[in-house]
Amino acid sequence: MRLTRIYVGALAVMLAGAGPVVSQEPSAASGVRVLRDLPYVEGGHEQQRLDLFLPAKVEGVLPLIVWVHGGGWEAEHKEERSVDWFVARGYAAASIDYRYSRYGTFPTQLYDCKAAIRWLRANAAQYHLDPKRVGVVGDSAGGHLVALLGTTANVKEFEGNLGNPEQSSRIQAVVDIYGPTDFVHWDPNFHPGVYGSIARMLGGPPHENQEKARKASPLYYVNKDAAPFLIFHGDKDALVPLAQSQELAKALKKAGVEVDLHVVKGSGHGGPAFLSPENRKLMEEFFAKHLGKG
Repeated sequence: MRLTRIYVGALAVMLAGAGPVVSQEPSAASGVRVLRDLPYVEGGHEQQRLDLFLPAKVEGVLPLIVWVHGGGWEAEHKEERSVDWFVARGYAAASIDYRYSRYGTFPTQLYDCKAAIRWLRANAAQYHLDPKRVGVVGDSAGGHLVALLGTTANVKEFEGNLGNPEQSSRIQAVVDIYGPTDFVHWDPNFHPGVYGSIARMLGGPPHENQEKARKASPLYYVNKDAAPFLIFHGDKDALVPLAQSQELAKALKKAGVEVDLHVVKGSGHGGPAFLSPENRKLMEEFFAKHLGKG
């Protein structure tokens, strides 16, 4: 749901404006090696692929940061996220695609994210990754999915059956950028277009499908074993209410989980402020604390 203008019928129409990240193809001169379209499900869907970014020269094993893109669970692609700046700081990085809601309602998208994490761990030795140090970043719909990754490590029904069951999908740190967290109490009048996208992801309007709405809401899985969170949300967000992040932060704190909610003053749903030098530094310090320095 990283969106920028009102539409009728599909959130994809709203995706013309700038979001939090501008895609930048790494060059050979940047010292970044890019492996494109790696399938993380054998014989799977065309969207079950990821791009992996590695330093041109690797010594030892690298902590890994995985970006999950937004787009209302029905648009955008992994190529639209620039993650090579993590590599410049000594990490491996991946950007993943997952099946849109038209290919399957929730938890299809979470199954894919967890399958990608398990695949990366299963292939850690080949790509010089440290399977014990995996962090995730997601914006909007991607923020929703990474919040679930951070809170559902012990929910077996969300693992799916997409391969590498011997591997864990648990992650060690979450950066959630204005992700939805509670569909149970979502106001259907807040933004009709966003509400339509949520309904397509759930398989029906939240207010008519409260059980599905609760099942897809990260807020209701918060527990003391959740990963530490760094949350960013604009105080002018007209698509996902700031209260969504505030309630998640409150629940995490109550459970004894480390959480830092950073409200980006004057920002809406997307824009360059979310990756300002100051906010990048916050992310770098957060990952250095929980994954170790690259």
